[in-house]
Amino acid sequence: MAYVIPLWTPPALPIAGSGDTFPVRRIFCVGRNYVEHQKEMGGDGREQPFFFIKSEFSLVPNGGDVHYPAKTTNYHYETEMVVAIGKGGRRIQAKDATSHIFGYGVGLDMTRRDLQQLGKDKGRPWDFGKNFDEAAPCAALTPAAKVGHPSKGTLSLAVNGKERQKADLSDMIWSVPEQIEYLSQYYTLEPGDIIMSGTPAGVGPVQPGDELVAHIDGLTDLRVKIVPAL
Repeated sequence: MAYVIPLWTPPALPIAGSGDTFPVRRIFCVGRNYVEHQKEMGGDGREQPFFFIKSEFSLVPNGGDVHYPAKTTNYHYETEMVVAIGKGGRRIQAKDATSHIFGYGVGLDMTRRDLQQLGKDKGRPWDFGKNFDEAAPCAALTPAAKVGHPSKGTLSLAVNGKERQKADLSDMIWSVPEQIEYLSQYYTLEPGDIIMSGTPAGVGPVQPGDELVAHIDGLTDLRVKIVPAL
């Protein structure tokens, strides 16, 4: 039996210091996971975590040029630590969660904020606001065997050389192990899944020509240039 159309190349992220790649299966994103960002988005306190999904085909491995997307006038960055699942499982306990992690990276959860808000206002899904072409630029992954399991350290973003976001990973409301425990109650996590673990305060709009540098201590920086729409 043959496929009736050509197979596409499976989405994958590079691995720092290696010629190998990490095939990506699904992208889970946790919302409002830093206190100050939760406040700027209208939340208050340690609410139950919630997740949304981006297509693995929205990845932009290694960053570089990212096209300003269609149908928006309010295109935002959100800097996040990316967690790559190397061993699957269900109902994983937080104390065991790090044994399921392959490595970590720096990512941007790019957002058509006006379309996200329209979905919220009308009680509709967020897909048009969060899940679109080139919506998930990600730097190379660093294996946990090299970097450990970061639970503190600076996360920052500069736009055209000016700092726009800065926080510490320890500021997360729900830690990475807690996110894995919660998420694995609802999904069977599989090798190749990645989790974008939330963004701190300071999110904001970008325009064509802007250059972004996202940083997390100990990981490979992510560099992105916003270019005109296709």
